[in-house]
Amino acid sequence: MRGPLVLIEPYANRLGGHHQRTLVALAQARPGSLVIAPHGIVSDAARALREADARLVTAPAGPVSTMLLALSRLAAGLSSACQRVFCSRRWPRRLRRVPHQITLIARCLAEASALRSGRRLESGADAVVILTASEALHGAAALLGGQPHLRFVHEAVTSEDAVVRLLGRLARRGEQRVVAVYPTQAVGDQFATVFADLPAVVGPFAVDDGRRLSDAERDGGRAAFDIPAAEAVVCLVGGWWPYKDITVVDAALDRLKEPLHLVVVGSPLDEAVLERWRSLSDLRVHTVPGPVSESVLRLVYAAADAALVTRRPGTGKESGLVMDAARLGVPLIVSEHDDALTTRLHGQPWALTFPAGDPDALADALHTVIRQPPEHPGAQAPGLLGMRTAAEQADCLTRTFAPLRTKES
Repeated sequence: MRGPLVLIEPYANRLGGHHQRTLVALAQARPGSLVIAPHGIVSDAARALREADARLVTAPAGPVSTMLLALSRLAAGLSSACQRVFCSRRWPRRLRRVPHQITLIARCLAEASALRSGRRLESGADAVVILTASEALHGAAALLGGQPHLRFVHEAVTSEDAVVRLLGRLARRGEQRVVAVYPTQAVGDQFATVFADLPAVVGPFAVDDGRRLSDAERDGGRAAFDIPAAEAVVCLVGGWWPYKDITVVDAALDRLKEPLHLVVVGSPLDEAVLERWRSLSDLRVHTVPGPVSESVLRLVYAAADAALVTRRPGTGKESGLVMDAARLGVPLIVSEHDDALTTRLHGQPWALTFPAGDPDALADALHTVIRQPPEHPGAQAPGLLGMRTAAEQADCLTRTFAPLRTKES
């Protein structure tokens, strides 16, 4: 029997995404694990963790942890105030970047607080992992937190400016108490040029929990949106962030020549674009404002003949939407924005790919789904994308953490 993990998830208070799902799955794989959610946790995840016999902590343990979290919240408040002040483009770029630099410091302090709590409450964990870590100040988090750890770095939201770089250099020795885990090689390559000395490995974040959609759920999904079984449905899941190519979706839908239902869920969405889609004669739009719970998300996927994932060329971060579709058993329509992902999907009967940025090719793929829905991905699909089961992921994290434990002792 393997031992418990310390799992830190700063985003546990947010609905949506696959953060909570991976958190819960890992806690279920290692009963007795300590879960630290420094900013709180959504009720569904908290209930699942209690059922998994996990120890859930949402408040700092000890005076130093309390002080660090208080400083983090103070910095986060200052960042929000600066964002309101410097939101206009009339300000120089270096001033408009100030709030983002303060956010990096706030995230570091919150991580350090959670690490100190973990060290105080569970000294014998098989691994200490920050599941959604900041892209900066890795060594500072380890030094202030007094705890070696693994940290999943999903993407570079912002880069370090002079002050944050200086803080990073001052804490450089702390980087030897950290191993960064990058979900894709593309993300790893991106960070390797910035943090050349930071120990790192590449491995997927999302895990396969084995909870594929049932036939009853598929029938229920259609009923929930009042869509007849014989009519084609595509779902578009997730907020419309800049790396998502909604422009090509817009142009492709305008080229539709056959009826299609489109289920749109997430936040933020562009209401003007949605209104334009509602005016199209061959398209019926169903919207579910997000973020949404896991149960609602399963309902959306269950209603769909395929999930549409579009990215701008060169986007190399792990797609939780692609992973969700594979583990749930939902066919995919995916842009060829990431060469590694395209290679894995090539030739799979449940995945239709199209050149990124090409609305004509996307329209052709949509017509293919309308005329003949693809077969559902089989149970081997998650493995094809590199996903591990929760137990396999927990074991992998344990092996990766072992050298840090040996070095520390």
